[in-house]
Amino acid sequence: MKISLWSAYLMEQSPEEMVSTFVKHGYKYTELSDEHGFELLQRGNPEKTGRALYDYAAGHGFAFPQGHLWLKADIVDPSQNHRLEIIDELKKWLELFGALDISAGVLHPGGANARAAGWSEEKIFDTRSESLRILTDFQKGRPTTITIENCGEDVDALLKITDAVESDKLAICLDTGHLNLINGDQEEFIRKCGAKLQALHIADNLGVNDDHILPYSAGTVDWQGVMSALKAIDYNKLFNFEVPGERNCPLEFRIAKLDYILNLAEFMVKRARSR
Repeated sequence: MKISLWSAYLMEQSPEEMVSTFVKHGYKYTELSDEHGFELLQRGNPEKTGRALYDYAAGHGFAFPQGHLWLKADIVDPSQNHRLEIIDELKKWLELFGALDISAGVLHPGGANARAAGWSEEKIFDTRSESLRILTDFQKGRPTTITIENCGEDVDALLKITDAVESDKLAICLDTGHLNLINGDQEEFIRKCGAKLQALHIADNLGVNDDHILPYSAGTVDWQGVMSALKAIDYNKLFNFEVPGERNCPLEFRIAKLDYILNLAEFMVKRARSR
């Protein structure tokens, strides 16, 4: 597993500054955050901008195996015109991700606005599947696989989506904190996904709110189950912390915590290998 901390941990820094800070503290990888993604897209041509950052990072021995696509993108928006506009914007993100050689692009499944508009679950599922078929078709020949994140869904719901779309450019991202909020079984989720698990958001919480805190603090996630299952499926992608709950301090203190976070991740991964 490749150890990572998502880039918005250093959201005040430019993408280049973020890379330099991570490298200085021993990191080799990150998940490109939505915040840094927007900053890059505002610079102009997605492919040119992405390639420039790719070259800069590669020169520092750093890479972006994973990225988070537009956080607020709702691929099930009730307005068809708006939904198609969202899909077109996501294509720009995917061009950026391709230039950065990102393997896994995390995407939320959407649907909240459609439910509020009175849509049936069947219609939501069909519309989501249609949007994902458009996006995965766009990805043919490109490096990024779209990974649907669990945002309240259980593993069977996500597997139903991947089975319906039938594309090798669609997989699953497990957010351990989100699963904990619905009292989901972490080990079962991972084992059922198997090879379809292509991305991780590692975070803990108290089971009530999405606290997004580090493991082995105050949270209740079953980390023994998580790590045992990752070993069982031979997961070798990014072991990525997404912990905005750890950002509630000045940047200088966050930077000081980088060494602890790296040591924690190394401990967890090493322990999983030895099981």
